[in-house]
Amino acid sequence: MTLSTFALTRLPNTRTRVLNSTPRQVNSRAVWQPSLARRVLVTDTATVVLAVLLAQWVRFGRESHYAPVTAMYFTGYSVLLAGIWLGALSLYHARSAPILGRGIEEYRRVAAASFWTFGALAIVSLLTRAEIARGYLALAFPLGTCGLLAGRQLWRRQVRARRLAGDCQTSVLAIGDREAVAVLAGALMNDPGDGYVVIGAGIPGDADARGDVITIGDTVIPVLGDENDALDALGDNCPADTVALTDAEHFGCTGIQRLTWRLEASDVDLVVSPGLLDVAGARLAMAPVAGMPLLHVEKPQYRGAKRFQKKAFDFGFALAALIGTSPVFLLAALAIKLTSRGPVFYRAERIGLDGKPFTMIKFRSMVVDADARLEEYLSSNEIDGGVMFKMRQDPRVTSVGRVLRRYSIDELPQFLNVLKQDMSVVGPRPPLRREVETYNGDIRRKLLVKPGVTGLWQISGRSNLSWDKSVRLDLSYVDNWSMVTDLGIILKTITAVARGEGAY
Repeated sequence: MTLSTFALTRLPNTRTRVLNSTPRQVNSRAVWQPSLARRVLVTDTATVVLAVLLAQWVRFGRESHYAPVTAMYFTGYSVLLAGIWLGALSLYHARSAPILGRGIEEYRRVAAASFWTFGALAIVSLLTRAEIARGYLALAFPLGTCGLLAGRQLWRRQVRARRLAGDCQTSVLAIGDREAVAVLAGALMNDPGDGYVVIGAGIPGDADARGDVITIGDTVIPVLGDENDALDALGDNCPADTVALTDAEHFGCTGIQRLTWRLEASDVDLVVSPGLLDVAGARLAMAPVAGMPLLHVEKPQYRGAKRFQKKAFDFGFALAALIGTSPVFLLAALAIKLTSRGPVFYRAERIGLDGKPFTMIKFRSMVVDADARLEEYLSSNEIDGGVMFKMRQDPRVTSVGRVLRRYSIDELPQFLNVLKQDMSVVGPRPPLRREVETYNGDIRRKLLVKPGVTGLWQISGRSNLSWDKSVRLDLSYVDNWSMVTDLGIILKTITAVARGEGAY
């Protein structure tokens, strides 16, 4: 979970000082962020130039009857297009430090800049009646856009790897009451790949808190005192890149304004958390009213036209998936039939949309009497909370079943459930009746949408997830669903399945 999950309102975009006397100098954001931005600029430039030159060569370069002057005209046009394209990337702040290596928002800006470039060219061509070779643009646009996105993905992976190794960190000083700071710190440091480290805390109005600590798992965060003590410690004692407020009411409008001025002199970012958990950025909009910034939170969209759109996508994708994986489908069925007695498919009741039961279809990966033997192994359940049952070395799983589960091949028949409209391609994990019977009012929100073949639970650890984390991911999906989210989950599912992590 990243800062954007908390809808953090970013105030002046500044950077911290390089601390010559601390070991964090090399890891300072003022060092690695500009360096990363320069490398991304080189990658973007090379990608755009290669895309337009390749498109020029394919469309014009192989035709020898063009005069040298005409060839120079084509080259000049390519240079102009490359310049406009790179300018659009800068205009859309696609290399802005806060979004580099952050994922969806970075990709969105790159795609938007590319669409703007070619949209503008199309409008100019229409208004001036200029002759622009459509084949040239039809090749340059997808080549360049895909290349830019691929380059950003490679840089993101490298940055994430460095963060996991303890480099490229963003150091945070959190100010707010203990509970709010603990929640914020836990979320920021939940995934080390996000690169956030809370290195200190300030408790407003509690100067006696100096010397206390806030413990988040294995991490101990020192409390530096009240807000004034914490801010005074910025520098050698607390080399933070960012100050995160979780208690804006304590400062008030005037206090926050003065705080921005104070931090500006120190080159430290200020972010404000309104305390919203699991609310996607697409549902948030800042609307200034009477000089006061108000955060508007849109309602979840899982009814009406949105649901129809999802149905149409599900049907088309499931049909294509069944056709595309038909050889794997047949091989899996043959392997099951030849290696163990019993049916090829496993049918079991699951609870779907609005609490209605349906029969889910999977390839059989266990012995025939696996359900009857469940009671024998309940004491070996490895999932916290005891609601779901998972066991790494479950003796009921067949040898072929372990392979099918590792690569999620056993779940391919669920696309038949999608065609029957019992399930969706993306959605919450399909629950058992006994699980649903334990749901309280909040968890029952999972049943507002159809369960999915894949979902946030599958790309976030699968069986390695605790019950609470699994529920939280499902509820987050219900509240923040969008087609863009679904496409992103599908793409990440491919990577998760290839790794086979948490599949048992």
